[in-house]
Amino acid sequence: MAQLIFKRLLISIFVLLAISVIIFAATLLLPGDPARAILGQQATPERLAALREQMDLDKPAVVRYFLWLGGLFTGDFGTSAATGGPVSQLLAPRIGNSIILMLLAAVVSVPVGLFFGIVSAIHRGKRRDSAITWVTLILAAMPEFVVGVGLITIFATTVFPILPAVTMSPPGTPVWKLPLQLILPTLTLALVVAPYIARMMRTTMAEVLDSGYVEMARLKGVPERTVILRHAVPHAIGPVAQVIAIQLAWLAGGVVVVEFLFRYPGIGQALIDAVTYRDVQVVQAITLLVAIVYIVVNLLADIVGIVTNPKLRK
Repeated sequence: MAQLIFKRLLISIFVLLAISVIIFAATLLLPGDPARAILGQQATPERLAALREQMDLDKPAVVRYFLWLGGLFTGDFGTSAATGGPVSQLLAPRIGNSIILMLLAAVVSVPVGLFFGIVSAIHRGKRRDSAITWVTLILAAMPEFVVGVGLITIFATTVFPILPAVTMSPPGTPVWKLPLQLILPTLTLALVVAPYIARMMRTTMAEVLDSGYVEMARLKGVPERTVILRHAVPHAIGPVAQVIAIQLAWLAGGVVVVEFLFRYPGIGQALIDAVTYRDVQVVQAITLLVAIVYIVVNLLADIVGIVTNPKLRK
Protein backbone atom coordinates (compact mmCIF):
# COMPACT_ATOMS: atom_id res chain seq x y z
CA MET A 1 0.00 0.00 0.00
CA ALA A 2 2.89 2.35 0.74
CA GLN A 3 4.21 1.80 -2.80
CA LEU A 4 0.81 2.66 -4.28
CA ILE A 5 0.60 5.85 -2.23
CA PHE A 6 4.15 6.82 -3.21
CA LYS A 7 3.31 6.18 -6.87
CA ARG A 8 0.21 8.39 -6.65
CA LEU A 9 2.32 11.09 -4.99
CA LEU A 10 4.85 11.06 -7.84
CA ILE A 11 2.06 11.23 -10.41
CA SER A 12 0.57 14.20 -8.56
CA ILE A 13 3.90 16.04 -8.67
CA PHE A 14 4.22 15.51 -12.44
CA VAL A 15 0.61 16.63 -12.93
CA LEU A 16 1.31 19.79 -10.94
CA LEU A 17 4.37 20.57 -13.08
CA ALA A 18 2.31 20.09 -16.24
CA ILE A 19 -0.39 22.38 -14.86
CA SER A 20 2.21 25.04 -14.05
CA VAL A 21 3.33 25.00 -17.70
CA ILE A 22 -0.28 25.33 -18.88
CA ILE A 23 -0.98 28.20 -16.48
CA PHE A 24 2.14 30.10 -17.54
CA ALA A 25 1.43 29.52 -21.23
CA ALA A 26 -2.19 30.63 -20.83
CA THR A 27 -1.14 33.94 -19.28
CA LEU A 28 1.20 34.49 -22.23
CA LEU A 29 -1.75 34.11 -24.62
CA LEU A 30 -3.76 36.85 -22.95
CA PRO A 31 -4.34 39.70 -25.44
CA GLY A 32 -2.66 43.05 -24.98
CA ASP A 33 0.43 44.24 -23.18
CA PRO A 34 0.31 43.81 -19.37
CA ALA A 35 2.67 46.75 -18.82
CA ARG A 36 0.55 49.06 -20.98
CA ALA A 37 -2.66 47.84 -19.32
CA ILE A 38 -1.21 48.61 -15.87
CA LEU A 39 0.16 52.05 -16.70
CA GLY A 40 -2.84 53.17 -18.75
CA GLN A 41 -2.61 56.79 -19.81
CA GLN A 42 0.74 57.16 -18.05
CA ALA A 43 2.38 54.65 -20.42
CA THR A 44 5.42 56.50 -21.72
CA PRO A 45 8.17 54.52 -23.50
CA GLU A 46 10.51 54.95 -20.53
CA ARG A 47 7.93 53.74 -18.00
CA LEU A 48 6.93 50.85 -20.24
CA ALA A 49 10.54 49.74 -20.52
CA ALA A 50 11.11 50.04 -16.77
CA LEU A 51 7.94 48.09 -15.93
CA ARG A 52 8.71 45.38 -18.48
CA GLU A 53 12.15 44.99 -16.92
CA GLN A 54 10.62 44.85 -13.44
CA MET A 55 8.12 42.16 -14.52
CA ASP A 56 10.79 40.25 -16.54
CA LEU A 57 8.74 40.81 -19.69
CA ASP A 58 11.93 41.61 -21.60
CA LYS A 59 13.23 38.04 -21.10
CA PRO A 60 12.35 34.97 -23.21
CA ALA A 61 9.27 33.02 -22.15
CA VAL A 62 11.27 29.93 -21.15
CA VAL A 63 13.54 31.95 -18.88
CA ARG A 64 10.55 33.69 -17.31
CA TYR A 65 8.88 30.34 -16.64
CA PHE A 66 11.88 28.91 -14.81
CA LEU A 67 12.32 32.14 -12.85
CA TRP A 68 8.67 31.92 -11.81
CA LEU A 69 8.95 28.20 -11.00
CA GLY A 70 12.10 28.75 -8.96
CA GLY A 71 10.35 31.44 -6.97
CA LEU A 72 7.49 29.07 -6.18
CA PHE A 73 9.88 26.60 -4.53
CA THR A 74 11.18 29.38 -2.28
CA GLY A 75 7.72 30.74 -1.45
CA ASP A 76 8.11 33.77 -3.70
CA PHE A 77 5.00 34.18 -5.86
CA GLY A 78 6.32 37.35 -7.43
CA THR A 79 5.38 41.01 -7.11
CA SER A 80 1.91 42.36 -7.69
CA ALA A 81 1.99 44.91 -10.46
CA ALA A 82 -1.17 46.58 -9.15
CA THR A 83 -0.04 47.09 -5.53
CA GLY A 84 3.73 46.91 -5.91
CA GLY A 85 3.98 44.50 -2.96
CA PRO A 86 4.62 40.76 -2.74
CA VAL A 87 1.85 38.53 -4.04
CA SER A 88 2.08 36.34 -0.93
CA GLN A 89 1.44 39.36 1.30
CA LEU A 90 -1.56 40.34 -0.82
CA LEU A 91 -3.09 36.86 -0.84
CA ALA A 92 -2.33 35.69 2.71
CA PRO A 93 -5.43 37.16 4.41
CA ARG A 94 -7.65 36.35 1.42
CA ILE A 95 -6.53 32.71 1.38
CA GLY A 96 -7.45 32.46 5.07
CA ASN A 97 -10.91 33.91 4.38
CA SER A 98 -11.51 31.48 1.52
CA ILE A 99 -10.34 28.52 3.59
CA ILE A 100 -12.81 29.46 6.31
CA LEU A 101 -15.65 29.62 3.79
CA MET A 102 -14.70 26.30 2.16
CA LEU A 103 -14.32 24.53 5.50
CA LEU A 104 -17.73 25.75 6.66
CA ALA A 105 -19.30 24.60 3.38
CA ALA A 106 -17.60 21.19 3.68
CA VAL A 107 -18.67 20.75 7.31
CA VAL A 108 -22.27 21.43 6.30
CA SER A 109 -22.48 19.72 2.92
CA VAL A 110 -20.70 16.40 3.59
CA PRO A 111 -22.76 15.21 6.60
CA VAL A 112 -25.99 16.52 5.07
CA GLY A 113 -25.31 14.83 1.73
CA LEU A 114 -24.37 11.53 3.37
CA PHE A 115 -27.42 11.63 5.65
CA PHE A 116 -29.96 12.25 2.90
CA GLY A 117 -28.26 9.69 0.66
CA ILE A 118 -28.57 7.04 3.37
CA VAL A 119 -32.20 7.98 4.09
CA SER A 120 -33.05 7.85 0.39
CA ALA A 121 -31.44 4.42 -0.01
CA ILE A 122 -33.21 2.99 3.03
CA HIS A 123 -36.61 4.19 1.75
CA ARG A 124 -36.14 3.20 -1.89
CA GLY A 125 -39.27 3.53 -4.01
CA LYS A 126 -41.18 5.43 -1.33
CA ARG A 127 -42.29 9.03 -1.16
CA ARG A 128 -39.32 10.06 0.96
CA ASP A 129 -36.93 8.66 -1.62
CA SER A 130 -38.77 10.41 -4.47
CA ALA A 131 -38.78 13.75 -2.64
CA ILE A 132 -35.06 13.60 -1.89
CA THR A 133 -34.28 12.50 -5.45
CA TRP A 134 -36.22 15.36 -7.04
CA VAL A 135 -34.87 18.03 -4.68
CA THR A 136 -31.25 16.94 -5.17
CA LEU A 137 -31.77 16.76 -8.95
CA ILE A 138 -33.14 20.30 -9.06
CA LEU A 139 -30.34 21.68 -6.89
CA ALA A 140 -27.68 19.85 -8.89
CA ALA A 141 -29.04 21.37 -12.11
CA MET A 142 -28.73 24.96 -10.88
CA PRO A 143 -25.45 26.92 -11.08
CA GLU A 144 -24.05 28.34 -7.89
CA PHE A 145 -24.86 31.94 -8.77
CA VAL A 146 -28.54 31.03 -9.30
CA VAL A 147 -28.64 29.38 -5.87
CA GLY A 148 -26.92 32.41 -4.36
CA VAL A 149 -29.32 34.89 -5.95
CA GLY A 150 -32.26 32.80 -4.76
CA LEU A 151 -30.96 32.78 -1.19
CA ILE A 152 -30.36 36.55 -1.32
CA THR A 153 -33.92 37.07 -2.56
CA ILE A 154 -35.41 34.93 0.19
CA PHE A 155 -33.27 35.78 3.20
CA ALA A 156 -31.78 39.20 2.46
CA THR A 157 -34.19 41.32 0.40
CA THR A 158 -37.89 40.74 -0.10
CA VAL A 159 -39.22 37.67 1.76
CA PHE A 160 -37.27 37.38 5.03
CA PRO A 161 -34.71 40.23 5.20
CA ILE A 162 -32.82 38.78 8.17
CA LEU A 163 -29.32 38.24 6.74
CA PRO A 164 -26.85 40.59 5.01
CA ALA A 165 -26.76 40.25 1.25
CA VAL A 166 -23.05 41.05 0.99
CA THR A 167 -20.03 40.94 3.26
CA MET A 168 -20.12 43.88 5.66
CA SER A 169 -16.83 43.50 7.56
CA PRO A 170 -14.49 46.53 7.26
CA PRO A 171 -11.05 46.02 5.66
CA GLY A 172 -8.65 44.37 8.05
CA THR A 173 -11.43 42.88 10.20
CA PRO A 174 -11.56 39.06 10.33
CA VAL A 175 -14.66 37.72 8.60
CA TRP A 176 -15.59 35.51 11.55
CA LYS A 177 -16.14 38.62 13.68
CA LEU A 178 -19.49 38.99 11.88
CA PRO A 179 -20.76 35.39 11.62
CA LEU A 180 -24.09 36.36 10.04
CA GLN A 181 -22.33 37.41 6.82
CA LEU A 182 -20.95 33.86 6.42
CA ILE A 183 -24.35 32.15 6.42
CA LEU A 184 -25.52 32.87 2.86
CA PRO A 185 -22.18 32.13 1.10
CA THR A 186 -21.82 28.92 3.12
CA LEU A 187 -25.37 27.81 2.33
CA THR A 188 -24.83 28.57 -1.35
CA LEU A 189 -21.76 26.35 -1.59
CA ALA A 190 -23.33 23.65 0.58
CA LEU A 191 -26.52 23.50 -1.52
CA VAL A 192 -24.42 23.10 -4.66
CA VAL A 193 -22.14 20.37 -3.27
CA ALA A 194 -24.51 18.31 -1.08
CA PRO A 195 -26.84 17.04 -3.88
CA TYR A 196 -24.01 15.26 -5.71
CA ILE A 197 -22.86 13.59 -2.50
CA ALA A 198 -26.43 12.57 -1.63
CA ARG A 199 -27.13 11.06 -5.05
CA MET A 200 -23.87 9.11 -5.10
CA MET A 201 -24.37 7.92 -1.53
CA ARG A 202 -27.88 6.78 -2.40
CA THR A 203 -26.59 4.74 -5.35
CA THR A 204 -23.73 3.04 -3.52
CA MET A 205 -25.79 2.50 -0.37
CA ALA A 206 -28.54 0.81 -2.38
CA GLU A 207 -25.99 -1.58 -3.91
CA VAL A 208 -24.54 -2.40 -0.49
CA LEU A 209 -27.98 -3.02 1.01
CA ASP A 210 -28.60 -5.62 -1.71
CA SER A 211 -25.28 -7.38 -1.09
CA GLY A 212 -24.94 -10.84 0.38
CA TYR A 213 -23.18 -9.92 3.61
CA VAL A 214 -25.92 -7.44 4.52
CA GLU A 215 -28.57 -10.09 3.90
CA MET A 216 -26.57 -12.54 6.01
CA ALA A 217 -26.35 -10.03 8.85
CA ARG A 218 -30.11 -9.57 8.75
CA LEU A 219 -30.70 -13.34 8.72
CA LYS A 220 -28.54 -13.64 11.84
CA GLY A 221 -30.90 -11.27 13.63
CA VAL A 222 -28.61 -8.25 13.77
CA PRO A 223 -30.63 -5.09 14.53
CA GLU A 224 -31.35 -2.98 11.47
CA ARG A 225 -29.57 0.06 12.88
CA THR A 226 -26.43 -2.02 13.43
CA VAL A 227 -26.70 -3.42 9.91
CA ILE A 228 -26.87 0.10 8.48
CA LEU A 229 -24.17 1.74 10.58
CA ARG A 230 -21.69 -1.12 10.96
CA HIS A 231 -22.06 -3.18 7.79
CA ALA A 232 -23.57 -0.97 5.07
CA VAL A 233 -22.28 2.57 5.61
CA PRO A 234 -18.52 1.72 5.91
CA HIS A 235 -18.62 -0.23 2.63
CA ALA A 236 -20.52 2.55 0.86
CA ILE A 237 -18.19 5.35 1.99
CA GLY A 238 -15.25 4.20 -0.18
CA PRO A 239 -16.73 4.99 -3.62
CA VAL A 240 -18.43 8.11 -2.26
CA ALA A 241 -15.06 9.43 -1.05
CA GLN A 242 -14.08 10.08 -4.67
CA VAL A 243 -17.22 12.15 -5.25
CA ILE A 244 -16.70 14.02 -1.98
CA ALA A 245 -13.12 14.78 -3.02
CA ILE A 246 -14.20 16.09 -6.41
CA GLN A 247 -16.85 18.30 -4.82
CA LEU A 248 -14.49 19.63 -2.17
CA ALA A 249 -11.90 20.30 -4.85
CA TRP A 250 -14.60 22.11 -6.84
CA LEU A 251 -15.05 24.44 -3.87
CA ALA A 252 -11.62 25.92 -4.59
CA GLY A 253 -12.78 27.03 -8.04
CA GLY A 254 -16.50 27.48 -7.40
CA VAL A 255 -15.77 29.81 -4.52
CA VAL A 256 -14.67 32.42 -7.07
CA VAL A 257 -18.22 33.03 -8.34
CA VAL A 258 -19.75 32.88 -4.86
CA GLU A 259 -17.21 35.30 -3.40
CA PHE A 260 -17.82 37.75 -6.23
CA LEU A 261 -21.59 37.46 -5.75
CA PHE A 262 -21.42 38.19 -2.03
CA ARG A 263 -18.43 40.57 -2.25
CA TYR A 264 -16.55 38.21 0.03
CA PRO A 265 -12.87 39.19 0.58
CA GLY A 266 -11.31 35.93 -0.59
CA ILE A 267 -9.20 34.65 -3.46
CA GLY A 268 -12.19 34.77 -5.81
CA GLN A 269 -12.54 38.52 -5.53
CA ALA A 270 -8.75 38.86 -5.76
CA LEU A 271 -8.69 36.80 -8.96
CA ILE A 272 -11.36 38.92 -10.62
CA ASP A 273 -9.53 42.12 -9.64
CA ALA A 274 -6.25 40.68 -10.92
CA VAL A 275 -7.77 39.79 -14.29
CA THR A 276 -9.32 43.26 -14.54
CA TYR A 277 -6.01 45.03 -13.87
CA ARG A 278 -3.89 42.48 -15.77
CA ASP A 279 -1.97 41.55 -12.61
CA VAL A 280 -0.41 38.46 -14.17
CA GLN A 281 1.58 37.34 -11.12
CA VAL A 282 -1.55 37.27 -8.96
CA VAL A 283 -3.53 35.40 -11.63
CA GLN A 284 -0.80 32.78 -11.90
CA ALA A 285 -0.51 32.37 -8.11
CA ILE A 286 -4.26 31.97 -7.50
CA THR A 287 -4.73 29.57 -10.40
CA LEU A 288 -1.83 27.44 -9.23
CA LEU A 289 -3.20 27.39 -5.67
CA VAL A 290 -6.55 26.15 -6.96
CA ALA A 291 -4.76 23.43 -8.94
CA ILE A 292 -2.80 22.41 -5.82
CA VAL A 293 -6.05 22.05 -3.88
CA TYR A 294 -7.50 19.84 -6.63
CA ILE A 295 -4.45 17.60 -6.68
CA VAL A 296 -4.08 17.29 -2.90
CA VAL A 297 -7.76 16.54 -2.33
CA ASN A 298 -7.82 13.91 -5.08
CA LEU A 299 -4.63 12.36 -3.67
CA LEU A 300 -6.28 12.11 -0.25
CA ALA A 301 -9.35 10.56 -1.89
CA ASP A 302 -7.14 7.93 -3.57
CA ILE A 303 -5.56 7.12 -0.22
CA VAL A 304 -8.99 6.78 1.41
CA GLY A 305 -10.11 4.52 -1.42
CA ILE A 306 -7.02 2.32 -1.03
CA VAL A 307 -7.49 2.07 2.73
CA THR A 308 -11.21 1.27 2.57
CA ASN A 309 -11.09 -1.13 -0.40
CA PRO A 310 -8.61 -4.00 -0.01
CA LYS A 311 -8.94 -4.87 -3.73
CA LEU A 312 -7.17 -1.61 -4.65
CA ARG A 313 -4.09 -2.56 -2.63
CA LYS A 314 -2.99 -5.16 -5.20
